This record gives sequence, structure tokens and C-alpha cells, in this order.
Amino acid sequence: MTETPAARQQRVWDRAAPSYDKQIAFLEKIQFGGGREWVCSRAIGDVLEVAIGTGRNLPFYPKDVRITGIELSPAMLDIARRRAAELGISADLRQGDAERLDFGDDTFDTVVCVLSLCTIPDNAKAISEMHRVLKPGGKLLMLDHIGSQWWPIWAGQRLLELLTARSGEYMTRRQLPLVRAAGFEIIEAERLKAGSVERIAARKPS
Repeated sequence: MTETPAARQQRVWDRAAPSYDKQIAFLEKIQFGGGREWVCSRAIGDVLEVAIGTGRNLPFYPKDVRITGIELSPAMLDIARRRAAELGISADLRQGDAERLDFGDDTFDTVVCVLSLCTIPDNAKAISEMHRVLKPGGKLLMLDHIGSQWWPIWAGQRLLELLTARSGEYMTRRQLPLVRAAGFEIIEAERLKAGSVERIAARKPS
């Protein structure tokens, strides 16, 4: 039987879970510094974090938000639940697929997605789902690595992608056009690190 893209991603992240925090901590220092704080500080109300991973965003949310998190990988989710317990955060953390969110329309005030759309098989579908579950006027907050606008850097990313795509990670995707195409209004968008990192704050029209 052919493995589905979602099943492959679950297998990849289940295997990566034990060492993920150690590996990403180094990358965050040199590539994504301050990104989690930038995203989470803008969250309000009922928050859905899509692909919550091991819960590395949890310490950065405002105290008054109510957090729901979904994650495809049970192994990653187990770590996120332990982190929430250690932090004393009451969060609803459950297994779920970003491309098929198990929530009704117009449910959340904020949707957060950090360093994950680079690996979700159908990122456009995932963004469309985020739009669906947001309340009118709700916020979408994102951080991801993207294809640089500097050609030499993009070329290096594209070469690396020939390897990483085998495990479902894409280095040259860019989410902003997909966010616009899904019907969001852009509030803030900035590119950092020679255009290879993007932060986005967007709004679902009322």
C-alpha cells in the first residue's frame, strides 16, 4: 500500500521527536531569534496553534489566552503535553491534521502556525482551513523559513531542498501569496535573514 503524505509526515516527526528540541534550539538562535515571541505576543482570545509540535511556543503566549493545539505526530504531542504540565498551562492538545481541521467554522479568535507550513504536504489547503476556523476579524499569525529573494541564497536553498523534500520539508516555499489568496488581509509582514525568514500577521475580514 502506498504511504500517504500525511502518514509519511507523521512517521518522520515521530522519529524526530526525541531530538527535535535540541536541534531546533540551535537553529532558533541563529535563524529565528525572537520569532516565537513576535507571533505569540499578538495572540488573543481563543487560540488554535496548528502543528504545535513539542509546544515550544507555550511559554510565550499571553496569560489570558485559551490554547488549543493540534499536532499530527503523537510523539511530538506527548512532549507538548509534558511541557504544558511543567509550565502549569491548561491547554487542549490533541492529534489532528492541518489540512482537515476538526473544528467548526468561525471558532477561534487567533490561529498560530510556526515553522510548520514548510512541511505540511498541501500548505495552501492548510491555510484555507485556518481561514475557515477563524472568526470574522480573527488573526492569523505565522513564522516560517521561505525562499530568499537573493538569487544565490535561493539557489543554495533549492539544492538543499532536493534532499529535504524526500522527508517532506521544503526550503523555497513562500506562504504570503497563499495567505492573500485564501482571503486574508495582511496586517504585518516582514522578511529577515536575507529574505529567508518571514513573519506574517493577517486578518480574516469581518
